[in-house]
Amino acid sequence: MFENVSAEMLGNIYVGLLGLSVLLYAILDGYDLGVGVLIPPRTEAFRDDMIASIGPYWDANETWLVLAIGLLLIAFPEAHSEVLQTLYLPATFMLLGLILRGVAFDFRAKVVQVQKRKWDLVFKYGSLLTTLAQGYMLGIYVTGLRTDLWAQGFALLSAFGVTAAYAFIGSCWLILKTEGELQQKAYYWARRGLGVLAVGIVAVSIANLTLHDDVRDLWLSAPWGYVLFAIPVACFALLALCGVLLKKLPDARGKGEWLPFFIALLVFLLCFAAFGISYYPFIIPGQMTVMDALSDASSLRFLLVGVVIVVPIILAYTAMVYKIFSGKSEKLSYY
Repeated sequence: MFENVSAEMLGNIYVGLLGLSVLLYAILDGYDLGVGVLIPPRTEAFRDDMIASIGPYWDANETWLVLAIGLLLIAFPEAHSEVLQTLYLPATFMLLGLILRGVAFDFRAKVVQVQKRKWDLVFKYGSLLTTLAQGYMLGIYVTGLRTDLWAQGFALLSAFGVTAAYAFIGSCWLILKTEGELQQKAYYWARRGLGVLAVGIVAVSIANLTLHDDVRDLWLSAPWGYVLFAIPVACFALLALCGVLLKKLPDARGKGEWLPFFIALLVFLLCFAAFGISYYPFIIPGQMTVMDALSDASSLRFLLVGVVIVVPIILAYTAMVYKIFSGKSEKLSYY
């Protein structure tokens, strides 16, 4: 079926699918991780409603992480080996955080009332551990898997930046899915997170130009330089618009509550586009290209048959879940 697909085309297809999986994971699991990070320790009603807002979705959201890791292993095994060898420890912490979230989500509904808060906090700090680990891993990856002092500093900046981005999109999700006092609190969280996210985009963009000569040359050359510099400008325009909306929407009687989350999606998409343009065709920035790491072409042609079936099914399932549970969140029911 795909016998005539060249190795170069296969590389582009698989790296595109990998990028799509990472982007969807960052958006979908990003907001529910952000909601977990924002959980207040002292307000039980808020905690119940916040977890209810992500309850129907969060397991399905993590499907994209599994798919991304699987694609990296199958299509780019050498890159998979290099990434995990360097990031073994933070990846372990990320998995620990995800395990804590899963355990806490179930246990909070089954323990006696006096212990419920403890498991809510486990969910919160499991979410925080996961976001920090993911941000740190992203920072080290962007440096080309360096481990020197400058790379460690950039990774720490990335860890806090990713956490702030997740918290921002999580607060926007709560604006969309909740009502009353919690929604008003979500507006407050979103306004606070907006400024932190803007500073993070500036800091990461500037630091990024110092990491790789070819990336800096691309940003400073025409025509791609104009496109790349337009992306952070567009992000700031969107964030400024979001800031105006966050002040006006609390008095809009429910109108336009979807706009902050939609703007957050656009900002995530634009940042990811800048990343992709900056580092393509590298699968490991500055170290290994897509073609260097590509697996056997005949095997990838065979697997592509399954990919073109499975990925649309996952997309359709994800869309169906969000359609079924659209509207304001309801109280969680456990069986």
